[in-house]
Amino acid sequence: MTNLIKNKSWLSKFKEKHPDIYEFILFNLMSNVATIVNFVVLWIGTGFVFKNLSTTDFHWFIFNYDNNEGGLGGFLSFLLAYICAQIVNFIVQRKVVFSATVDIKSVLPWYIATVTFAGILSIWLPPYLIKGLSPFVGGFAATLANMINIVIQVVINYPMMKFKIMRKE
Repeated sequence: MTNLIKNKSWLSKFKEKHPDIYEFILFNLMSNVATIVNFVVLWIGTGFVFKNLSTTDFHWFIFNYDNNEGGLGGFLSFLLAYICAQIVNFIVQRKVVFSATVDIKSVLPWYIATVTFAGILSIWLPPYLIKGLSPFVGGFAATLANMINIVIQVVINYPMMKFKIMRKE
């Protein structure tokens, strides 16, 4: 119990001394809730829900999912996983990380614009990553592509959430 008290004390001191670093670490830790949702939905989507569509090539606008990169099923799985993760992420970040009390109606358009931009990148990029990574990592390429997407999302989402969406009034 004494170690726990010392650790809490250390953590409280760190938070006081480095509030921005603490917030960024907490943002990334709490993003793991959305990451878990993302992976679970992706795996359910590709393994069950959209499995029959994985052999159907999907080409629309900037999105190119050949059946080797998951086809229409892969596109729909990445899209659904992203949407579910972003809903969870908004709730978790608002409550836990930023303790924001901002009016949801006023910040929701900014959040939607931010995650739409990051989402377009995250849905466009996987087939190219999968194609490039498959010779080296085989079936793990889709999971690795998803990991890269998550890093891209952090780079885009954190500054927007901190300085625009969840800012304290």
